Amino acid sequence: MKAVQNISFLQQRIQEIGSALFYSLSSAVLKFPTTIVNTLKVDETGNIWFFINRPEQQLTEFDWEFPAKMQFYRKGKTYFLQIAGKACIVNDPEEVNSLQGLPEETRIKAFHDMVLIRLRINVVQYHEYYDAQPKQHKGIWSRFYNWLFAPAAPSVSYTLQPSHA
Repeated sequence: MKAVQNISFLQQRIQEIGSALFYSLSSAVLKFPTTIVNTLKVDETGNIWFFINRPEQQLTEFDWEFPAKMQFYRKGKTYFLQIAGKACIVNDPEEVNSLQGLPEETRIKAFHDMVLIRLRINVVQYHEYYDAQPKQHKGIWSRFYNWLFAPAAPSVSYTLQPSHA
């Protein structure tokens, strides 16, 4: 695996996909469920910002910091990302208001229906895959045979371990 050092490359790839599966890896009894999230932004210090639906329980019942992972995948893209890090509940109105480019109705909704989460990136696995053979219009039997017996498309994997200031 190769090392990736460029945070702007990572920002671009995450924004191109836009959404991810978010998993709480907390060992607590009460934890956020696995959910699909839309990325608000990836900042220069290696944080991913996004909202999740506010749970029925009080936020004070949850761990404020917990390990988590995200999987970014979109059909048609030749890459996907798996990101692990520490998630943090952001409940400070000043921090919500500091997110630039957030429409006013989203800010209002955020205080009532949503919870802002900041995931500090620790490890990124970036995987690229491509077809060794050019796309051809094949018959169904040929495609089925290739699906069963042809080798998988080669992939290239990268890891990123950002240094946080």
